[in-house]
Amino acid sequence: MAKEFSRTQRVADVIQKEVAQIIQRDVKDPRLGMVTILDVNISKDLFFADIHVSLLDLDGKDLAPRFAILKNAEGFIRASLSKKIKLRVIPEIRFHLDESSKRSNYISDLIDKAIARDNQNGGNN
Repeated sequence: MAKEFSRTQRVADVIQKEVAQIIQRDVKDPRLGMVTILDVNISKDLFFADIHVSLLDLDGKDLAPRFAILKNAEGFIRASLSKKIKLRVIPEIRFHLDESSKRSNYISDLIDKAIARDNQNGGNN
């Protein structure tokens, strides 16, 4: 018998889909750029939704101002969400910036530098 998903998981999936559409279609700030919703965690009482996002870094600039735009839109996104899904209480939205891609790029660069240094030394140990 297949394991059924809990109600919180089903609500999280719906919120992830709807918030992605709201950000794409309704948030009109062009400075925001590309936003990817990685994960949504809902509290057991359905009062809080922790949304983990990743921002596409094309220009190498600091992501903090773009993340601040998203944080400022939390109320608007929650209000838009209340019009799209039917819940007794719409969870309070809290965005969290996921910087794992930044860390993975940094580690990848370190590995590339170490390999280049080894190749320059002729691979001697």
